[in-house]
Amino acid sequence: MSGRTGDSTAADPVAVAHVIRGEIDEGPRVGHGRPGAAFTAPALDLDRLVWPRTEPGPAFDVPVAEIVDLLVETGEALRADREGLLADALDRMVRVSPLPAEVLERAYAVLWRSFRRPHLYAQIDHELGGTDVLDGWREVRLPEGRVAATRAFPPRLVHIIAGNAPGVAAMSVVRGALTKGVNLLKLPSNDLFTATAILRTMAAAAPGHPVVRSFSAVYWRGGDETVESVLFRPQFFDKLVAWGGEATIRGALRYVGPGFELVSFDPKTSISLIGHEAFASPEALAEAADTGAADATFFNQQACVASRFQFVEGSWDDADRYAELLCERLGVAREFSSADGPRVAAGLREEIDVLRSLAPDYRVWGGYDGRGLVIRSPEPVDFHPDGKMVNVVPVPGLSGAVAHAGVATQTVGVYPDARKAELRDALACAGVQRVVSLGRAGGMPPGLSHDGFYPLQRLMRWVNDE
Repeated sequence: MSGRTGDSTAADPVAVAHVIRGEIDEGPRVGHGRPGAAFTAPALDLDRLVWPRTEPGPAFDVPVAEIVDLLVETGEALRADREGLLADALDRMVRVSPLPAEVLERAYAVLWRSFRRPHLYAQIDHELGGTDVLDGWREVRLPEGRVAATRAFPPRLVHIIAGNAPGVAAMSVVRGALTKGVNLLKLPSNDLFTATAILRTMAAAAPGHPVVRSFSAVYWRGGDETVESVLFRPQFFDKLVAWGGEATIRGALRYVGPGFELVSFDPKTSISLIGHEAFASPEALAEAADTGAADATFFNQQACVASRFQFVEGSWDDADRYAELLCERLGVAREFSSADGPRVAAGLREEIDVLRSLAPDYRVWGGYDGRGLVIRSPEPVDFHPDGKMVNVVPVPGLSGAVAHAGVATQTVGVYPDARKAELRDALACAGVQRVVSLGRAGGMPPGLSHDGFYPLQRLMRWVNDE
Protein backbone atom coordinates (compact mmCIF):
# COMPACT_ATOMS: atom_id res chain seq x y z
CA MET A 1 0.00 0.00 0.00
CA SER A 2 1.54 3.31 -1.04
CA GLY A 3 1.76 6.25 1.33
CA ARG A 4 0.80 8.64 -1.48
CA THR A 5 -2.73 9.27 -2.71
CA GLY A 6 -1.71 11.33 -5.71
CA ASP A 7 0.80 14.03 -6.58
CA SER A 8 -0.24 17.66 -6.32
CA THR A 9 1.19 21.13 -6.23
CA ALA A 10 0.51 23.89 -3.76
CA ALA A 11 -1.98 25.41 -6.22
CA ASP A 12 -3.97 22.20 -6.67
CA PRO A 13 -6.88 21.20 -4.42
CA VAL A 14 -5.66 18.86 -1.70
CA ALA A 15 -6.57 15.22 -2.35
CA VAL A 16 -8.45 13.59 0.54
CA ALA A 17 -8.55 9.81 0.86
CA HIS A 18 -11.57 7.80 1.98
CA VAL A 19 -11.43 4.43 3.71
CA ILE A 20 -14.39 2.11 3.15
CA ARG A 21 -14.52 -1.01 5.32
CA GLY A 22 -10.75 -0.95 5.67
CA GLU A 23 -9.88 -0.33 2.02
CA ILE A 24 -8.91 2.83 0.16
CA ASP A 25 -11.73 4.20 -1.99
CA GLU A 26 -10.46 4.88 -5.50
CA GLY A 27 -13.79 6.13 -6.86
CA PRO A 28 -14.36 9.31 -8.91
CA ARG A 29 -13.61 12.55 -7.08
CA VAL A 30 -15.73 15.59 -6.35
CA GLY A 31 -14.67 19.04 -5.21
CA HIS A 32 -15.25 20.55 -1.78
CA GLY A 33 -14.19 23.56 0.22
CA ARG A 34 -13.72 27.18 -0.77
CA PRO A 35 -11.11 29.09 -2.77
CA GLY A 36 -7.81 28.87 -0.96
CA ALA A 37 -8.97 25.83 1.01
CA ALA A 38 -10.27 23.56 -1.75
CA PHE A 39 -9.97 19.79 -1.67
CA THR A 40 -11.26 16.76 -3.53
CA ALA A 41 -12.64 13.53 -2.09
CA PRO A 42 -14.18 10.37 -3.56
CA ALA A 43 -17.91 10.60 -4.27
CA LEU A 44 -20.00 8.87 -1.62
CA ASP A 45 -21.83 5.61 -2.16
CA LEU A 46 -24.11 5.59 0.88
CA ASP A 47 -24.92 1.89 0.54
CA ARG A 48 -21.26 1.08 1.19
CA LEU A 49 -21.20 3.08 4.44
CA VAL A 50 -23.57 0.83 6.39
CA TRP A 51 -23.33 -2.74 7.62
CA PRO A 52 -26.53 -4.84 7.33
CA ARG A 53 -28.22 -5.78 10.60
CA THR A 54 -29.02 -9.17 9.15
CA GLU A 55 -25.48 -10.28 10.02
CA PRO A 56 -22.98 -9.48 12.79
CA GLY A 57 -20.23 -6.97 12.23
CA PRO A 58 -16.82 -8.33 11.19
CA ALA A 59 -15.28 -8.06 14.69
CA PHE A 60 -18.28 -8.93 16.86
CA ASP A 61 -16.76 -12.27 17.92
CA VAL A 62 -13.07 -11.35 17.92
CA PRO A 63 -11.50 -11.79 21.39
CA VAL A 64 -10.52 -8.57 23.14
CA ALA A 65 -6.94 -9.79 23.56
CA GLU A 66 -6.59 -10.06 19.78
CA ILE A 67 -8.01 -6.56 19.29
CA VAL A 68 -5.60 -5.14 21.86
CA ASP A 69 -2.70 -6.88 20.11
CA LEU A 70 -3.76 -5.31 16.81
CA LEU A 71 -4.05 -1.85 18.35
CA VAL A 72 -0.61 -2.16 19.95
CA GLU A 73 0.83 -3.28 16.61
CA THR A 74 -0.88 -0.30 14.95
CA GLY A 75 0.68 2.03 17.51
CA GLU A 76 4.14 0.67 16.82
CA ALA A 77 3.52 1.04 13.09
CA LEU A 78 2.44 4.64 13.61
CA ARG A 79 5.57 5.29 15.64
CA ALA A 80 7.85 3.90 12.93
CA ASP A 81 5.71 5.11 9.98
CA ARG A 82 7.60 2.85 7.59
CA GLU A 83 4.80 3.20 5.02
CA GLY A 84 5.08 7.00 5.14
CA LEU A 85 1.35 7.30 5.73
CA LEU A 86 1.61 9.71 8.65
CA ALA A 87 4.25 11.76 6.86
CA ASP A 88 1.98 12.07 3.84
CA ALA A 89 -1.02 13.00 6.01
CA LEU A 90 1.05 15.58 7.86
CA ASP A 91 2.22 17.13 4.59
CA ARG A 92 -1.38 17.55 3.46
CA MET A 93 -2.60 18.60 6.90
CA VAL A 94 -0.10 21.47 7.12
CA ARG A 95 -1.60 22.98 3.97
CA VAL A 96 -5.13 23.27 5.35
CA SER A 97 -4.96 23.23 9.17
CA PRO A 98 -5.19 26.38 11.31
CA LEU A 99 -2.54 24.86 13.61
CA PRO A 100 1.14 25.64 12.93
CA ALA A 101 3.29 22.97 11.29
CA GLU A 102 5.49 22.54 14.37
CA VAL A 103 2.47 21.78 16.60
CA LEU A 104 1.07 19.30 14.08
CA GLU A 105 4.45 17.59 13.76
CA ARG A 106 4.71 17.08 17.51
CA ALA A 107 1.09 15.93 17.75
CA TYR A 108 1.59 13.37 14.97
CA ALA A 109 4.81 12.15 16.57
CA VAL A 110 2.93 11.02 19.69
CA LEU A 111 -0.25 9.57 18.15
CA TRP A 112 1.11 6.11 18.91
CA ARG A 113 0.78 6.77 22.63
CA SER A 114 -2.98 6.18 22.47
CA PHE A 115 -2.31 2.59 21.37
CA ARG A 116 -0.17 1.43 24.30
CA ARG A 117 -1.29 -1.78 25.97
CA PRO A 118 -1.61 -0.45 29.55
CA HIS A 119 -3.73 2.47 28.28
CA LEU A 120 -6.05 0.13 26.38
CA TYR A 121 -6.60 -2.17 29.35
CA ALA A 122 -7.07 0.83 31.66
CA GLN A 123 -10.11 1.80 29.59
CA ILE A 124 -11.52 -1.73 29.56
CA ASP A 125 -10.91 -2.38 33.25
CA HIS A 126 -11.99 0.97 34.68
CA GLU A 127 -14.90 1.69 32.33
CA LEU A 128 -16.31 -1.81 31.83
CA GLY A 129 -14.92 -3.76 34.77
CA GLY A 130 -12.90 -6.17 32.66
CA THR A 131 -12.81 -8.04 29.36
CA ASP A 132 -15.31 -10.71 30.33
CA VAL A 133 -18.31 -8.52 29.58
CA LEU A 134 -16.95 -7.83 26.08
CA ASP A 135 -16.03 -11.42 25.26
CA GLY A 136 -19.19 -12.97 26.65
CA TRP A 137 -21.90 -12.76 29.29
CA ARG A 138 -21.09 -11.66 32.84
CA GLU A 139 -23.11 -13.41 35.55
CA VAL A 140 -24.64 -11.02 38.08
CA ARG A 141 -26.34 -11.86 41.38
CA LEU A 142 -29.62 -10.08 42.01
CA PRO A 143 -31.72 -9.70 45.18
CA GLU A 144 -33.84 -12.66 46.30
CA GLY A 145 -31.28 -15.12 44.96
CA ARG A 146 -31.92 -14.40 41.30
CA VAL A 147 -29.11 -14.82 38.77
CA ALA A 148 -28.88 -12.93 35.49
CA ALA A 149 -26.26 -12.21 32.86
CA THR A 150 -25.28 -9.05 31.06
CA ARG A 151 -23.12 -8.30 28.05
CA ALA A 152 -21.58 -5.18 26.55
CA PHE A 153 -22.69 -6.01 23.03
CA PRO A 154 -20.86 -4.52 20.01
CA PRO A 155 -22.61 -1.36 18.76
CA ARG A 156 -23.03 0.26 15.36
CA LEU A 157 -21.56 3.74 15.63
CA VAL A 158 -21.32 6.80 13.45
CA HIS A 159 -18.76 9.31 14.72
CA ILE A 160 -18.70 13.04 13.97
CA ILE A 161 -15.17 13.73 15.12
CA ALA A 162 -13.62 17.10 15.95
CA GLY A 163 -10.55 18.38 14.14
CA ASN A 164 -9.08 20.76 16.71
CA ALA A 165 -6.51 18.16 17.84
CA PRO A 166 -5.24 15.09 15.90
CA GLY A 167 -5.52 12.95 19.03
CA VAL A 168 -9.32 12.98 18.72
CA ALA A 169 -9.05 10.74 15.66
CA ALA A 170 -6.77 8.31 17.48
CA MET A 171 -9.08 8.26 20.50
CA SER A 172 -12.09 7.55 18.27
CA VAL A 173 -10.38 4.68 16.47
CA VAL A 174 -9.23 3.10 19.75
CA ARG A 175 -12.64 3.34 21.40
CA GLY A 176 -14.42 2.10 18.29
CA ALA A 177 -12.10 -0.90 18.01
CA LEU A 178 -12.44 -1.85 21.68
CA THR A 179 -16.24 -1.97 21.35
CA LYS A 180 -15.87 -4.65 18.61
CA GLY A 181 -18.56 -2.71 16.73
CA VAL A 182 -18.78 -1.19 13.27
CA ASN A 183 -17.70 2.43 12.92
CA LEU A 184 -18.30 5.15 10.36
CA LEU A 185 -16.12 8.20 10.96
CA LYS A 186 -17.07 11.55 9.44
CA LEU A 187 -13.89 13.46 8.67
CA PRO A 188 -13.94 17.07 9.91
CA SER A 189 -13.03 19.83 7.46
CA ASN A 190 -10.18 20.96 9.74
CA ASP A 191 -8.63 17.48 9.94
CA LEU A 192 -9.24 15.52 6.77
CA PHE A 193 -6.22 13.23 7.05
CA THR A 194 -5.42 11.89 10.52
CA ALA A 195 -8.17 9.29 10.86
CA THR A 196 -7.58 7.80 7.41
CA ALA A 197 -3.81 7.69 8.00
CA ILE A 198 -4.39 5.72 11.22
CA LEU A 199 -6.83 3.33 9.55
CA ARG A 200 -4.51 2.80 6.58
CA THR A 201 -1.65 2.08 8.99
CA MET A 202 -3.83 -0.50 10.75
CA ALA A 203 -4.75 -2.06 7.41
CA ALA A 204 -1.07 -2.28 6.42
CA ALA A 205 -0.27 -3.97 9.74
CA ALA A 206 -3.07 -6.55 9.41
CA PRO A 207 -4.65 -6.62 5.93
CA GLY A 208 -8.23 -7.84 5.96
CA HIS A 209 -8.45 -8.20 9.74
CA PRO A 210 -12.04 -8.06 11.03
CA VAL A 211 -11.30 -4.87 13.01
CA VAL A 212 -9.86 -3.25 9.88
CA ARG A 213 -13.03 -4.16 7.96
CA SER A 214 -15.13 -2.63 10.77
CA PHE A 215 -14.08 0.94 9.95
CA SER A 216 -14.96 3.48 7.28
CA ALA A 217 -13.88 7.14 7.25
CA VAL A 218 -15.30 9.62 4.74
CA TYR A 219 -16.04 13.31 4.31
CA TRP A 220 -19.33 15.04 3.72
CA ARG A 221 -20.29 18.62 4.52
CA GLY A 222 -21.63 18.80 8.05
CA GLY A 223 -25.41 19.19 8.08
CA ASP A 224 -25.85 17.83 4.54
CA GLU A 225 -29.36 16.38 4.75
CA THR A 226 -28.92 14.31 1.59
CA VAL A 227 -26.34 12.26 3.51
CA GLU A 228 -27.32 12.56 7.17
CA SER A 229 -31.05 11.97 6.73
CA VAL A 230 -30.19 8.65 5.07
CA LEU A 231 -27.42 7.45 7.39
CA PHE A 232 -28.60 8.70 10.77
CA ARG A 233 -31.28 6.05 11.20
CA PRO A 234 -31.71 3.22 13.73
CA GLN A 235 -31.88 0.60 10.99
CA PHE A 236 -28.21 1.36 10.28
CA PHE A 237 -26.66 2.68 13.50
CA ASP A 238 -27.30 2.52 17.24
CA LYS A 239 -25.53 5.69 18.30
CA LEU A 240 -24.26 8.99 16.97
CA VAL A 241 -21.00 9.97 18.68
CA ALA A 242 -20.71 13.71 18.15
CA TRP A 243 -17.86 16.08 18.97
CA GLY A 244 -17.90 19.75 18.17
CA GLY A 245 -19.51 23.11 18.65
CA GLU A 246 -23.09 24.00 19.43
CA ALA A 247 -24.18 23.94 15.76
CA THR A 248 -22.83 20.39 15.35
CA ILE A 249 -24.57 19.09 18.46
CA ARG A 250 -27.88 20.81 17.66
CA GLY A 251 -27.75 19.42 14.13
CA ALA A 252 -27.17 15.94 15.49
CA LEU A 253 -30.13 16.22 17.85
CA ARG A 254 -32.48 16.46 14.88
CA TYR A 255 -31.97 12.78 14.18
CA VAL A 256 -32.09 11.38 17.70
CA GLY A 257 -35.08 9.17 18.43
CA PRO A 258 -36.06 5.68 19.57
CA GLY A 259 -33.25 3.30 18.71
CA PHE A 260 -30.80 6.03 17.72
CA GLU A 261 -28.99 7.61 20.67
CA LEU A 262 -26.69 10.63 20.88
CA VAL A 263 -23.38 10.35 22.74
CA SER A 264 -22.26 13.96 22.86
CA PHE A 265 -18.89 15.51 23.68
CA ASP A 266 -20.35 18.98 24.04
CA PRO A 267 -18.51 22.25 23.41
CA LYS A 268 -16.76 23.25 26.63
CA THR A 269 -14.47 25.91 28.06
CA SER A 270 -11.97 25.67 30.91
CA ILE A 271 -10.68 27.92 33.69
CA SER A 272 -7.90 28.10 36.28
CA LEU A 273 -7.90 28.93 40.00
CA ILE A 274 -4.64 30.30 41.46
CA GLY A 275 -4.39 30.40 45.25
CA HIS A 276 -2.63 33.03 47.37
CA GLU A 277 0.21 30.52 47.85
CA ALA A 278 1.49 31.58 44.41
CA PHE A 279 2.76 34.81 46.00
CA ALA A 280 4.73 33.14 48.80
CA SER A 281 7.98 33.42 46.83
CA PRO A 282 9.28 34.41 43.38
CA GLU A 283 9.74 30.70 42.63
CA ALA A 284 6.11 29.90 43.46
CA LEU A 285 4.87 32.76 41.30
CA ALA A 286 7.05 31.63 38.40
CA GLU A 287 5.73 28.07 38.77
CA ALA A 288 2.11 29.22 38.84
CA ALA A 289 2.55 31.48 35.81
CA ASP A 290 4.31 28.78 33.79
CA THR A 291 1.79 26.05 34.56
CA GLY A 292 -1.07 28.49 34.00
CA ALA A 293 0.41 29.34 30.59
CA ALA A 294 0.76 25.63 29.75
CA ASP A 295 -2.95 25.10 30.39
CA ALA A 296 -3.92 28.22 28.43
CA THR A 297 -1.96 27.38 25.29
CA PHE A 298 -2.78 23.69 24.75
CA PHE A 299 -3.12 23.37 20.96
CA ASN A 300 -2.83 27.16 20.83
CA GLN A 301 -6.03 27.40 22.88
CA GLN A 302 -8.09 25.49 20.30
CA ALA A 303 -8.85 22.59 22.66
CA CYS A 304 -11.68 22.48 25.20
CA VAL A 305 -9.18 21.88 28.01
CA ALA A 306 -7.38 25.18 27.31
CA SER A 307 -7.87 27.72 30.11
CA ARG A 308 -9.25 31.12 29.06
CA PHE A 309 -10.24 32.66 32.40
CA GLN A 310 -7.88 32.52 35.38
CA PHE A 311 -9.03 33.62 38.84
CA VAL A 312 -6.30 34.81 41.20
CA GLU A 313 -6.79 34.83 44.96
CA GLY A 314 -5.37 38.17 46.04
CA SER A 315 -5.33 41.91 45.47
CA TRP A 316 -5.33 43.71 42.15
CA ASP A 317 -1.58 44.22 42.56
CA ASP A 318 -1.14 40.46 43.09
CA ALA A 319 -3.22 39.74 40.00
CA ASP A 320 -1.13 42.23 38.00
CA ARG A 321 2.10 40.54 39.06
CA TYR A 322 0.73 37.19 37.99
CA ALA A 323 -0.73 38.55 34.73
CA GLU A 324 2.54 40.18 33.69
CA LEU A 325 4.52 37.00 34.21
CA LEU A 326 1.79 34.87 32.63
CA CYS A 327 1.92 36.98 29.47
CA GLU A 328 5.65 36.31 29.16
CA ARG A 329 5.11 32.56 29.49
CA LEU A 330 2.30 32.47 26.90
CA GLY A 331 4.90 33.11 24.22
CA VAL A 332 6.91 29.98 25.02
CA ALA A 333 6.77 27.00 22.64
CA ARG A 334 5.64 23.76 24.29
CA GLU A 335 4.93 20.22 23.12
CA PHE A 336 1.46 21.12 21.86
CA SER A 337 1.73 24.86 21.35
CA SER A 338 3.90 27.26 19.38
CA ALA A 339 5.57 30.48 20.47
CA ASP A 340 3.58 32.32 17.82
CA GLY A 341 -0.15 31.72 17.67
CA PRO A 342 -2.88 33.18 15.46
CA ARG A 343 -3.15 36.95 15.36
CA VAL A 344 -5.97 38.40 17.42
CA ALA A 345 -9.09 38.94 15.30
CA ALA A 346 -9.96 42.51 14.35
CA GLY A 347 -13.25 42.47 16.25
CA LEU A 348 -11.52 41.48 19.48
CA ARG A 349 -8.77 44.07 18.97
CA GLU A 350 -11.36 46.83 18.97
CA GLU A 351 -12.83 45.63 22.28
CA ILE A 352 -9.40 45.27 23.86
CA ASP A 353 -8.35 48.74 22.70
CA VAL A 354 -11.30 50.13 24.64
CA LEU A 355 -10.21 48.20 27.75
CA ARG A 356 -6.69 49.61 27.48
CA SER A 357 -8.17 53.06 27.97
CA LEU A 358 -9.96 52.06 31.17
CA ALA A 359 -6.91 51.73 33.44
CA PRO A 360 -6.56 51.11 36.33
CA ASP A 361 -9.80 49.08 36.39
CA TYR A 362 -8.52 47.14 33.38
CA ARG A 363 -4.94 46.41 32.40
CA VAL A 364 -3.67 44.69 29.26
CA TRP A 365 -0.31 43.01 28.66
CA GLY A 366 0.92 41.84 25.26
CA GLY A 367 0.00 42.67 21.71
CA TYR A 368 -2.07 41.29 18.86
CA ASP A 369 0.70 39.28 17.18
CA GLY A 370 -0.36 35.90 18.63
CA ARG A 371 2.47 35.59 21.15
CA GLY A 372 0.08 36.04 24.05
CA LEU A 373 -2.21 38.64 25.54
CA VAL A 374 -3.51 38.98 29.11
CA ILE A 375 -6.37 41.16 30.33
CA ARG A 376 -6.76 41.84 34.04
CA SER A 377 -10.29 42.93 34.84
CA PRO A 378 -12.47 43.26 37.97
CA GLU A 379 -15.00 40.83 36.49
CA PRO A 380 -14.74 38.32 33.63
CA VAL A 381 -14.89 40.01 30.23
CA ASP A 382 -18.05 39.44 28.22
CA PHE A 383 -16.27 38.12 25.13
CA HIS A 384 -14.56 34.79 24.42
CA PRO A 385 -10.76 35.00 24.82
CA ASP A 386 -9.15 33.13 21.94
CA GLY A 387 -5.79 32.66 20.28
CA LYS A 388 -3.46 32.58 23.32
CA MET A 389 -5.47 35.18 25.23
CA VAL A 390 -6.26 34.93 28.96
CA ASN A 391 -8.52 37.00 31.19
CA VAL A 392 -7.13 37.27 34.76
CA VAL A 393 -9.64 38.19 37.47
CA PRO A 394 -8.68 38.87 41.12
CA VAL A 395 -10.94 37.29 43.77
CA PRO A 396 -10.85 37.52 47.58
CA GLY A 397 -11.08 33.71 47.91
CA LEU A 398 -11.06 30.76 45.51
CA SER A 399 -14.39 29.56 46.88
CA GLY A 400 -15.95 32.70 45.43
CA ALA A 401 -14.53 31.91 42.00
CA VAL A 402 -16.61 28.72 41.89
CA ALA A 403 -19.57 30.91 40.94
CA HIS A 404 -17.90 31.48 37.58
CA ALA A 405 -17.95 27.74 36.75
CA GLY A 406 -20.94 25.97 35.25
CA VAL A 407 -22.12 23.03 33.18
CA ALA A 408 -20.15 24.34 30.18
CA THR A 409 -16.91 24.29 32.21
CA GLN A 410 -14.98 21.14 31.44
CA THR A 411 -11.63 21.44 33.21
CA VAL A 412 -10.53 23.53 36.20
CA GLY A 413 -6.81 23.74 36.96
CA VAL A 414 -5.94 24.54 40.58
CA TYR A 415 -2.75 25.90 42.15
CA PRO A 416 -1.43 24.62 44.49
CA ASP A 417 -2.45 20.97 44.49
CA ALA A 418 -3.43 21.09 48.15
CA ARG A 419 -6.33 23.43 47.38
CA LYS A 420 -8.14 20.96 45.13
CA ALA A 421 -9.73 18.99 47.97
CA GLU A 422 -11.52 22.04 49.39
CA LEU A 423 -12.88 23.07 45.99
CA ARG A 424 -13.72 19.90 44.06
CA ASP A 425 -17.14 19.18 45.58
CA ALA A 426 -18.35 22.73 45.01
CA LEU A 427 -16.96 22.69 41.47
CA ALA A 428 -18.67 19.36 40.76
CA CYS A 429 -21.93 20.78 42.12
CA ALA A 430 -21.58 23.74 39.74
CA GLY A 431 -21.32 21.35 36.79
CA VAL A 432 -17.55 20.99 36.29
CA GLN A 433 -16.42 17.60 34.98
CA ARG A 434 -12.70 17.67 35.71
CA VAL A 435 -10.45 19.15 38.40
CA VAL A 436 -6.69 18.95 37.78
CA SER A 437 -3.44 20.28 39.11
CA LEU A 438 -2.57 23.49 37.29
CA GLY A 439 -0.49 22.60 34.24
CA ARG A 440 -2.10 19.17 33.79
CA ALA A 441 -5.19 20.15 31.80
CA GLY A 442 -3.82 18.87 28.50
CA GLY A 443 -4.61 15.26 27.69
CA MET A 444 -6.90 12.91 29.59
CA PRO A 445 -5.62 9.76 31.31
CA PRO A 446 -7.24 6.62 29.88
CA GLY A 447 -9.83 4.90 32.00
CA LEU A 448 -11.23 8.04 33.61
CA SER A 449 -14.49 9.77 32.78
CA HIS A 450 -14.67 12.21 29.86
CA ASP A 451 -17.15 15.09 29.91
CA GLY A 452 -18.88 13.56 32.93
CA PHE A 453 -19.33 9.97 31.71
CA TYR A 454 -17.36 6.84 30.82
CA PRO A 455 -17.22 6.87 27.00
CA LEU A 456 -16.56 3.17 26.43
CA GLN A 457 -19.45 2.28 28.71
CA ARG A 458 -21.78 4.67 26.87
CA LEU A 459 -20.75 3.40 23.44
CA MET A 460 -21.70 -0.21 24.19
CA ARG A 461 -25.14 -1.75 23.79
CA TRP A 462 -25.92 -3.30 27.18
CA VAL A 463 -28.04 -6.44 26.88
CA ASN A 464 -29.43 -8.57 29.73
CA ASP A 465 -30.25 -12.26 29.96
CA GLU A 466 -32.76 -12.48 32.81
